[in-house]
Order: sequence, then C-alpha cells, then structure tokens
Amino acid sequence: MIPQHHDLATPRPSDRPRRRTAAALALAVALPLGAAAPAAADANFPSTEGRTNISSILTADDVAQELQKLERTSRYGVDAFTLAEAGMEVNTSEQGRDLWVATVGSGEEHVWLQGRIHGNEPYGTDSLLTLLKDLGTNGSAEYELLREKFTFHVIPMYNPDGAEANIRHTVLWDQVSGAPEGGTPQRIDLNRDWTAEGFAADESRAFYEYWTTVDPAWGVDIHHQGLKTEYGTGDDVTLSLGISLAPGGPTLPGLEGGAYDRLTRQMNVHVYDELSKYGFINIDRYQVGGSYEIDIKGGVVSAMMLGLDHGGLNPEGHSHPVVFFETSGNSSDGSLGQKARGKSVQQNVLALKELLLGLATGEVQQEDPERWDEIPHAPVTGYQTDYAGIIPVG
Repeated sequence: MIPQHHDLATPRPSDRPRRRTAAALALAVALPLGAAAPAAADANFPSTEGRTNISSILTADDVAQELQKLERTSRYGVDAFTLAEAGMEVNTSEQGRDLWVATVGSGEEHVWLQGRIHGNEPYGTDSLLTLLKDLGTNGSAEYELLREKFTFHVIPMYNPDGAEANIRHTVLWDQVSGAPEGGTPQRIDLNRDWTAEGFAADESRAFYEYWTTVDPAWGVDIHHQGLKTEYGTGDDVTLSLGISLAPGGPTLPGLEGGAYDRLTRQMNVHVYDELSKYGFINIDRYQVGGSYEIDIKGGVVSAMMLGLDHGGLNPEGHSHPVVFFETSGNSSDGSLGQKARGKSVQQNVLALKELLLGLATGEVQQEDPERWDEIPHAPVTGYQTDYAGIIPVG
C-alpha cells in the first residue's frame, strides 16, 4: 500500500456538504424549538454480581469465520486476510493464533479501527464486525461516501490469546514447548507495548509493522472500563470518550504544531454532540484516579500520534490523530451486564459512524475544540503519566 498523508487544513464552510441523519431529523421533529437534548440515560449496565456470562462472547475462531463470511457475502469488496497473508515478518499471536485484518473502501485516506487489545473487553469486536458488515453491504448515500472517502483497516480482535483466556493481557509463550516462556507466565499489556524499549509480544511487532505499511490518516481504539457514574450527578455512564495524550497537557500541544491537540478534541466533541441525541447513551470524559487526565506515551494510540519509529520501520515519523472509546463493564470482573450487550455494541457503532461521517464531510474539522471542556468530567488536578508519575496541573 502507498502511504497516505492527511491534509490537516480545515475545509472552508462552503466546501462542506451538509447532512442531517435520520436521528437528527427525528429529534428536530420531536423537540420544540429551544428544547434541550434528551435527559441522561437510565442505568444500562447492571452489575451481574460477579457472574458475567461469557458464553455468547465471540472467540478467535468466531471472528475468523465471521470475517471470511463477510468477505464472501459483501457487496462492496470486503477483503479479509491474516497478517501472514499480508507478508508481515512476525504475523501470529504469542500462542500462534492468526491475526486478522479486514479492509473495505477505496478512498485515499486510510482509517485504522481496532478493538479488543485487552482480551476481557469484548464488545469492540462485535462493534467493528457490525460496522464492517454495514460498510460492506449498505448501499445508502452515507456509506457510499465513507467508502469513497476512506479505506478502512479493521482489526476486530487485536489480542486473540487474551480473549481466549478472558484476561486483559497476553502471555509470552514458547510455541515449541507449548508453555509460557521461562516456565512462569509473563503477562504483557499490549496497550503499553509500543515503546522504544517494548515490543516484547509478537502481536505488537506484527500490528506495528502492518501500521507502518498503512500510514493511516485517522484512528479509533475501542475499549471497556469498569462501571462508572458521572461526576456531579451520579448518573450511570455508558460511554467515556478518551484521548491518550491529554489535551492541553505535557505532550499533545507540541505535536504537529498543536494540530492533534485540536483535532482529537474536535473528534470527541462531534461524537458527544451526535450521541447525546440518543436517550440510552450517557457520555463523559475518560479520567483515572477521580480527577486525572492520562498522558501515556507507551499506549499504542499514543505511539501512533508520536510517530514512533521502531526498528527503522517508520523512518519518516508518520503519525496521525487517534481517539478511544470506553464502554462500561468488562468480562472478567463481573460487571458486564448481558442485558446491556445490544446497547453496548450499538453505542459504539453509532459513535464510529457519526465520527467517520463527520470526518468525511468536514464537520468534525469545524467543531469548536474548546467545547471539549463541556463534556462532563471531574475538575482536572493532574496528569497520570507512564514517564513522570503524576504531573500536577499548572
């Protein structure tokens, strides 16, 4: 693939085709002039008291079969393949499982969409497979626009070994002996393994090499978090919007002359506005420790924004803006309510679709980045980093 570099220039308003989604039109009819958006969502993620049922959660084999099915049945050219078939030097998981990618679309701008980098965070997989099916079969004007504007690289299950074990990490593995390396399980958080001193796991080396062949313009990473309530209201949060290098923090303002600081906020502001129209979704900003923003340089999506060059595979320092979504509940701590499965997947698909349409039309690039502060959050007191501990604000 020929590397593609995104023009970060903001389109003029006259260049931006206007669109109104069916949901927006319905909202306009339902609400009188001046009416507020729907009230915060009711509790949608009930605790299962430690008895999360994982029998319906997709396995690595399920994902492989579904991708191959979508390739056979799609109307618009879904291509599903393993990283071995793509020619990557390292191309399977630690335990030798295939690493799958699917592409669709013919646009010059490449988009990287990944899920389940943590094995106990399952619905990124379902969400990306749902979006991929829509991109491959839906003939509407919106999906035509997405396929014409973008080429999508969809990774529904980044961490198949962790998914099979229902754990967050992967385990370094000796495939000859069929046992953990060194005899003692060494767990690796794949979302902290893209660093100058990292790349301990095969999955990291494989997907990093593939990323350097794609040179995306945009990216989204789908995660889960524990059950959470909104600061100030106590309402249940169903989705948190995140940026792994804190806006206005120690790192992001210095990248690309501040362009990524602006663009990532615009991306999440757009998602917040569009999804606030749905009564079952309640959104806040992703924070840790009650009042800290994260500024994690070792995260995969952070490394993408930093333009990490590992092993000489990215000598030009290609980088791009990325955001992440956090659905409430996960499958290993008993907090993933099975009744909320459909809503959990639906909110991710809606978030992805609205963000991608906003990028395609230029609406995202017209958002006011300062409205990032309007997304519910606790007052920020510091930045949690993986390089300097807690850095206080100011």
